[in-house]
Amino acid sequence: MNFELTEEQRLFQDAVRAFARDNLAEGALERAHQGEYPRDVAKLMAENGLLGITIPEEDGGQGGSLMDAVIAIQEVAMHCPRSADVIQAGSFGAIRVLAAYGTPDQKERYLKPLLAGESLIAVGMTEPDAGSAVTDLRTTATPDGDGLRINGQKCFTSHSPEADVFLVYVRYGPGVDGIGSVLIPRDAEGLEFGQATPFLGGDDWAPLFFTDLYVPPENILLREGGFKKQIAGFNVERIGNTARSIALGRLAFETAREHALTRKQFDRPLAEFQGLQWKFAEMQMKLDAGQLLLYRAAVNADNGFPSAQETAIAKAFCNEAGHWISSEALQVMGGTGYSQETLVEYCFRRTRGWMIAGGSIEILKNRIAEGVFDKRFSQRPPRAK
Repeated sequence: MNFELTEEQRLFQDAVRAFARDNLAEGALERAHQGEYPRDVAKLMAENGLLGITIPEEDGGQGGSLMDAVIAIQEVAMHCPRSADVIQAGSFGAIRVLAAYGTPDQKERYLKPLLAGESLIAVGMTEPDAGSAVTDLRTTATPDGDGLRINGQKCFTSHSPEADVFLVYVRYGPGVDGIGSVLIPRDAEGLEFGQATPFLGGDDWAPLFFTDLYVPPENILLREGGFKKQIAGFNVERIGNTARSIALGRLAFETAREHALTRKQFDRPLAEFQGLQWKFAEMQMKLDAGQLLLYRAAVNADNGFPSAQETAIAKAFCNEAGHWISSEALQVMGGTGYSQETLVEYCFRRTRGWMIAGGSIEILKNRIAEGVFDKRFSQRPPRAK
């Protein structure tokens, strides 16, 4: 069993590291505290082959693997954590759904500018009464000629104040089989935005309201039964979230490590105090364990065996580890870590959100338990007999 990267992967890693060091390290702190999506970074990444890493070449992407995307996310994050979000948006989530199920026309109109770094897509999934229970969504799609009329609302949509197009989950009829999705441009008549609110991590979200919004047939992505197609790849999409969690934990760890070697108290470097040595030992153990769990999930998914169990274990562990490591690094650095002088407090805030987004820790542990017992445990109350 080999836990090392291949020669080709190491060369790619070196290239991404050099790109991030030369183009993104300067200004990283400022980007971390700007709410806006870094579109200039997206353009630069597109020019350097770092958008659409997991998208097939025939669709305009790089035709790379999930491991390639993980490597890119982690290398970029070590120099500019905010820019790692651009890799995520350009290789995971909605862009992959569009590449997999979009028509040639939809790919020309929406996927092509996304891969060029000229556009931004967001997923409208969560609703006020449909979070972890996403199949409870109520946003309706009713026939109107060849098209659809959309009514409902979405919340907690990342990038919603800035996205150019939304991939919106809608309900055609009852049950899971009644769910599909449509593409809605930002300027669509009938789409209104509520008050933008900042997340703790720094970026904003705004409620989306759909009132008799007409979707023409050319913007229907998936009809009835589409939910299962979309969600089938969701375990794979979580790998991007997982990669950022452990990457930001590593950045915080390395920053605190340098601090502990140079900062003195009582005429001794902090690194010489046993209490802090134990903190760093535990941080290193969690980093190593998380990295291996992440690689296992990514490699097996690339080999055609995407495992919901392995992905859930990797995400739950890396989410918690990344946030815990960031917290310990902040503690080691004291006031410096707690302030916005360094990226450590940003890593602390950002990793907290990933314990909720993309499947909360609690939902993931439910999924892991199902694997342990090889049994499905419904979270809904028993039906009345």
